[in-house]
Amino acid sequence: MPKTQVVTDQLAVPNGHFAQATSVVPRGQFVFISGMTARNAAGGVTGVGDISAQTHQVCQNLQAAVEAAGGTLDDIARVDVYVRNMEDFDAIHAVRREYFRNGAPASTMVEVSKFVNKDYLIEINAIAVVDTDAS
Repeated sequence: MPKTQVVTDQLAVPNGHFAQATSVVPRGQFVFISGMTARNAAGGVTGVGDISAQTHQVCQNLQAAVEAAGGTLDDIARVDVYVRNMEDFDAIHAVRREYFRNGAPASTMVEVSKFVNKDYLIEINAIAVVDTDAS
């Protein structure tokens, strides 16, 4: 998918691993990925109390969802990140750098008071554009 990070000197450089904006020339399908938590394939919560372990599981869940739609993490253009503690910002972005290596998606991060499970520390939903015309 032709995804391009949009950069302007009219905005401050991002302080985390995300793009100021992302431009996509759609040649495929939009994939809207529901909020992914640290819930693993067995139904348990990975990394209770550990934001890095939970962020790894969330990114792996995003990867599984986008791959099931025929794409890769590189196809994710935008993420919305919900966290229990904004002080985990640096740890979360350190993990995100491991998964989003070929251009970070546009992103919003907000702190929330509760999730559906008391053990969740993070939830991320995503929008991907998967190239269905790749040859």
